[in-house]
Amino acid sequence: MKKTRSTTKLAVIGAGAVGSTLAFTALARGTARTVALMDVNRAKVDAEVLDLRHGGMFVPQAEVVGSDDVEVCRDADVVVVTAGAKQKPGQSRLDLAEATIGLTRKIVPALVEVAPDAVFVMVTNPVDVVTYAAQQFSGLPHEQVFGSGTVLDSSRLRAALADHCGVATGNVHAYIAGEHGDSEIALWSSARIAGVPLLEWNALPGRAELDDVARERIAREVVESAYRVIAGKGATNYAVGLAATRIVEAVLNDEHRVMPVSTRIQDFHGIGDVCLSLPTLVDSRGATVTVDTPFSKAELEGLRASADHVRAVQRRFGL
Repeated sequence: MKKTRSTTKLAVIGAGAVGSTLAFTALARGTARTVALMDVNRAKVDAEVLDLRHGGMFVPQAEVVGSDDVEVCRDADVVVVTAGAKQKPGQSRLDLAEATIGLTRKIVPALVEVAPDAVFVMVTNPVDVVTYAAQQFSGLPHEQVFGSGTVLDSSRLRAALADHCGVATGNVHAYIAGEHGDSEIALWSSARIAGVPLLEWNALPGRAELDDVARERIAREVVESAYRVIAGKGATNYAVGLAATRIVEAVLNDEHRVMPVSTRIQDFHGIGDVCLSLPTLVDSRGATVTVDTPFSKAELEGLRASADHVRAVQRRFGL
């Protein structure tokens, strides 16, 4: 087992809304000793690096570098890929697939050449299809290349449940599984609120019941939330930047943290040859072991439908 690194380097590919926010969040949290930002737009990346350096006295000590040359990523411990086609209002994540897969085919082999031992985290949408493609193009072990998956969706779910039930978000333990997208499913059967099985939760005084209608509404809000943010401000960046940073920390600190990241599924209740999000152990090796989370019959049917949906897109692009 790898030991926690004494010096750490995080490379962020893409200096757009997500990439620059991720770099800022990593610096603010002291995630890595060096943060390298790469983007084809040299003027943009230089400006972002300069802006980040100007805040250096207010955050834990770290070096910030940037370039349009892949060499800036050399010997990175973790590479996070945020570069890709920008999602427009009303556009689904899967609509972005063709352009983003082409970009992934181009940049991933070059990144592997300069950082062959890095753990690669794909954040670009559609993340499940892009992760599957990156695994193929990289030639690396599947555990070394994974996607941010439904880590953000699960955070959205927990926030919505906490608000509905009148408890702190930290008291809610629930996951979104499947595609990071319209076919994702909430795992109600394994969810807990303050240790109480979610399906047995009795509403607190003055709070509405968490019945079938409420759960359906909350699940729909989680799916639609990204579209609402994009419609209002053009991009999602803060929450996904925080989520991606937390994944990076789980790798760099060898935390053995269970997170619903997107990994290659092989014979999970008969589901295989597709990247989907399931609760998975994340440590210094990457995304290693899928936790055998219990599923209800309906949830398993939903997961199979989600797998079929993503796999169809993979095949459409020859993956």
